[in-house]
Amino acid sequence: MTHPGQGAAGGASPARAVVFSAVPIGPEMARYLQPGDFLVACDAGYRNVQRLDLVPDLIVGDFDSAPQPPVLHEHTIVLPHVKDDTDTHFAARWLWQQGCRHVTFLGALGGKRLEHTIANLHTALFLAKQGVEVLLADAYSELRILCPGRPLVLERAEWSYLSLFPLDGALTGVQERGVFYPLTDATLTPDYPLGVSNEFTEPQAVLSCRSGHGLVVLSRAD
Repeated sequence: MTHPGQGAAGGASPARAVVFSAVPIGPEMARYLQPGDFLVACDAGYRNVQRLDLVPDLIVGDFDSAPQPPVLHEHTIVLPHVKDDTDTHFAARWLWQQGCRHVTFLGALGGKRLEHTIANLHTALFLAKQGVEVLLADAYSELRILCPGRPLVLERAEWSYLSLFPLDGALTGVQERGVFYPLTDATLTPDYPLGVSNEFTEPQAVLSCRSGHGLVVLSRAD
């Protein structure tokens, strides 16, 4: 196995981290890794780390969905079964407290437990509200959080669709540029999916909002 990261477990604060959750991922997801990333395996997410032939810097979990890995005991945080945080949320909070400024989540979308996907989106919102740049990805899509006063510049690349959904109430002052359905000072509300399935018309799209937080989804063609 390879070990690309050296972070807080070795004494330094991790600037960038990749959190592996339990939904199985393929080897193509290695494209989201950068040299020096701090790698966190959440419970059954350890299997995803193994699939990519990596060694995590930290393992976190109550190990109710997978056995505790027999290695790296000195880099393992064992959580109680009865707790408020999900394993992934605990890991996210720990990274934020360590000063991490960019977190990518792999294995956090889809699978048989829809409630965990929703919980992971809430965890991403938590991090974004603390000023952390967040990315969630699977083989078909990338998700980001739009925050007030922090415009997102998105590259068209191979993406076919761009969607924007309010997360925590009304999303106001929405601007969308470089897309087929541009918006100017719009308000999006959680009870009407106006922002779904937009398309790029330029190499870059720029999204911004005045208040609220939005979930941005980039999707490949069906």
